[in-house]
Amino acid sequence: MFTSERLFALGQYVLPQHRLSRLMGSITRCRNTVFKDAMIRSFIKLYGVDMEQALDPDPAAYGCFNEFFTRALKPETRPIAPAPDAVICPADGTVSRIGAITEGRIIQAKGKNFSVTDLLGGHAQNAKLFANGRFATIYLSPRDYHRLHMPLSGTLREMTHVPGKLFSVNAATTANVSNLFARNERVITLFDTEAGPMALVLVGAIFVASIETVWHGIVTPPTGATLRTWHYPENPPVLSRGQEMGRFNMGSTVIVLFGDNVVEWEESLTADSIVCMGQSLGRLTRQTAQSSDRLQRRG
Repeated sequence: MFTSERLFALGQYVLPQHRLSRLMGSITRCRNTVFKDAMIRSFIKLYGVDMEQALDPDPAAYGCFNEFFTRALKPETRPIAPAPDAVICPADGTVSRIGAITEGRIIQAKGKNFSVTDLLGGHAQNAKLFANGRFATIYLSPRDYHRLHMPLSGTLREMTHVPGKLFSVNAATTANVSNLFARNERVITLFDTEAGPMALVLVGAIFVASIETVWHGIVTPPTGATLRTWHYPENPPVLSRGQEMGRFNMGSTVIVLFGDNVVEWEESLTADSIVCMGQSLGRLTRQTAQSSDRLQRRG
């Protein structure tokens, strides 16, 4: 039976996904005052955006729609969880799925899962770092804050851009397109933290004009057919817990990965939970926290 959600997902197979996303990128960067102001005000009204949370609450102050879309917020609107063992949520959004990595696979939706190896661009050695670990998938809707922040303090080990499709990442598509997050274009960042390896996977989607990080700038576009990896053996970027690490120029999904027995997710968080950047997504396990304390005392 073809439901409306199924038809919506199937229709995306024939769309010129990258061409549409490039077009959206041009539109959202248009600096014509009349056009961009009308677009911003229409968006605020359509999605009920609370501009009082924005660092600059004046819609006309933004040079283009994309500057508004990736706007900074007042720090007090997104307080960082104070507990020293808290793993903070990296983004505003909705929890798509959260839980354990089982036999090297992550739940995407009911009856659908995908492999960590595929998600990480086929890098089997990196996938082993997260064997029997934990994952959290957070979907950012158009109305959400679109800057991404560090769940824990970390030192960047490597970054990989994986070219791919640009399916929508909303609930209807994740329920109907197999291996969605391992098929879409994405930027994989791998950090060393007090909890061991941590990956933040920034997943692209249709109309996501670009993905950028604070240390590199815009990673995509350009989009090619070849996987690209950057290593940071000398003077690697070091980011603190809660610090901005990147942003989506239009909305998408971020997936957080940790290794085995290093974090425990908050029991209250389930699929469809609404989350805000800075709140506690989970806690370091007692063993991990104790090891971290010993290392800090030695330092």
